[in-house]
Amino acid sequence: MMNTAVVQERPAVSLGSLSVPETDYTGGEGFSMQIVTWNVGTAVPPDDVISLLGLNSVDARIDMYVIGLQEVNSMINKRLKDAIFTDQWSELFMDTLSPFGYVLVTSERMQGQLLLVFAKYYLLPNLQDIQTDCTRTGLGGYWGNKGGVSARLSLCGHMICFLNCHLPAHMENSDQRMDNFESILQLQQFNGPVASGVLDHDVVFWFGDLNFRIEQYDIRFVKSAIERNKLGLLWEKDQLNIAKAIEPALNGFQEGPLNFRPTYKYDVGTNTFDTSSKKRKPAWTDRILWRVKMSDCYDLSVDTTLLARSESLDNKNRHIEVLQHVYRSHMEYLISDHKPVTAIFSLKFSHKMQTPLIQLQVDDEWNKPSDAVVRYRMASSFAKSSWDWLGLYRVGFRHHKDYVTYVWAKHDEADAMKQCYQVVFNEEAVPKGTGEYILCYYSNNSNTIVGVTEPFQIILPSTSSDSSKSDSSESSSDGEEMSTLKLIRPKSRSPSPGKTKKRLSRSRSKSPAAPLTRSLQGLNLTVSSKHKSKSRSPSPRGAQVSIPKQLKLPGGKTTTGHNQNSASNLTGTLSPSALSTFKNPATWGKDQIPDAGAATIGRPSSQAQELGVQPRDMQQSESPHLSPKLFQSPPQHGAVANQLPTGKTHQSVHVQVSESLPPTWQ
Repeated sequence: MMNTAVVQERPAVSLGSLSVPETDYTGGEGFSMQIVTWNVGTAVPPDDVISLLGLNSVDARIDMYVIGLQEVNSMINKRLKDAIFTDQWSELFMDTLSPFGYVLVTSERMQGQLLLVFAKYYLLPNLQDIQTDCTRTGLGGYWGNKGGVSARLSLCGHMICFLNCHLPAHMENSDQRMDNFESILQLQQFNGPVASGVLDHDVVFWFGDLNFRIEQYDIRFVKSAIERNKLGLLWEKDQLNIAKAIEPALNGFQEGPLNFRPTYKYDVGTNTFDTSSKKRKPAWTDRILWRVKMSDCYDLSVDTTLLARSESLDNKNRHIEVLQHVYRSHMEYLISDHKPVTAIFSLKFSHKMQTPLIQLQVDDEWNKPSDAVVRYRMASSFAKSSWDWLGLYRVGFRHHKDYVTYVWAKHDEADAMKQCYQVVFNEEAVPKGTGEYILCYYSNNSNTIVGVTEPFQIILPSTSSDSSKSDSSESSSDGEEMSTLKLIRPKSRSPSPGKTKKRLSRSRSKSPAAPLTRSLQGLNLTVSSKHKSKSRSPSPRGAQVSIPKQLKLPGGKTTTGHNQNSASNLTGTLSPSALSTFKNPATWGKDQIPDAGAATIGRPSSQAQELGVQPRDMQQSESPHLSPKLFQSPPQHGAVANQLPTGKTHQSVHVQVSESLPPTWQ
């Protein structure tokens, strides 16, 4: 029986022993999201954020979480640690949300500001054109302690932007706050013909520590109004409410009623307002607002609902409805002098693009290796790439780089007319034992997952070597160690590639390093500390690599190079994750291997080197080796890398292995 992966609105999902609340805020038709803003005051993350995210509630069904943090610890020693390990806050939210079926879609970090976007795994194909940006406004634009980080995406064909800001503090700086906000709006720009600026998007969510204060009233009056629950007395003196009425940049921005206590400033560890010598006046510094494009037609009389017409030329009557259901603070969190604020929204579209670009089909159970067949169809509008790949994931995966194994997508011309294709997973690559898995199609052009299946079972007999492997690794996600080359792979991927945990394992039944060692015997491998991987995609933008003049292929044949372009034949041996490190050639060390996992394959004139190169077709019998896009030109199926650029004998190949995910070497 085949499992057809047409993305559904609300499939029933069972994830382990955890039940997912089934009641939603959308009436079964819209899209629900929860936005969180929290100035964490450089604190260590709490042990539990379940209540903050509403995961213990029986009346909440959320499709997407958007989390904006300010004042994440960004001291130099902490930033250096985050460059090696995943930052603690990202780890916390990924660990908390992944068991409920949420996957990290994208993230952006600028010093102390962090933006995370999570969505249900089955909604990933509905999220396209994902981009991020950041703008510094501290010290005249040179320092990132203040400013904004953003993420934008297309949701069911509608452009949505999330903007997390930290604006200047203090009562007297209201004008400076507005100047900073206007600078952020002006400087934030995205690629593409539509929605290049923040306010060009169909819906904008603006949130963060905006630092607006309560004017005129003294601290005693403010505290008295709070204690008597007369919060309405303070609203008219709130600087943000005043600015919304007079500032053109805030035209169209809406906010729910402030029916919760001011979120600043508290003594850390208590719910008591500031008792220090400064005695800061309480204020609603932490806010969540939204704006719908072309809000010339709206109604705020019921549940702050806002209707807006779309600018679409093909449908003038389309509109977006934004409904805010919850707007509250969370007094139970005491680690900061700010209280976190959350808001729950539902978005309803009069028109939605729901047909996935890729529809995947797999058997409901894989009981034998021959069942590991994936068939897929693609929409005629889908921009396919030679670097697309299909990943096998365990149910509850946290990020698109958490795949167990993968296979390159095939786009044979013989199947092009019917737009139906098939790939087969290698028997050795398919995990043994029993478990629930999901298949995803990753688009290189979109840099995101564009097709998913429903969960299905893999039931294959385990061997003694498999049992040994499972004791030392979770799905081969740890790194490997050998005497001449270190390939480091984190146990869990950070939203920012390049921030990984170094975990070494000396025994592994299926080591990716061993075959590489055999084929690189005698190479001069050294260590360098110069490395920084900026790529978020398994595929680079292209790189120029110098390769030795002659290479010995298996069987004793020798190849002679001609030009650099022909080196693209080597790309069949690169894994999706290893490829990303070639995106920035400026970070490659000279005749060195960076500490974080970059390898330089040198060829001194005094030594004879051997490098085994395999044709891409041969790789289908093994798990993929190196990544699909070392160069701009696509790989030629079945082609051996027999044309290499002519060069001097001291020239070398710089192979930089991504910190975020090393390749699987076979």
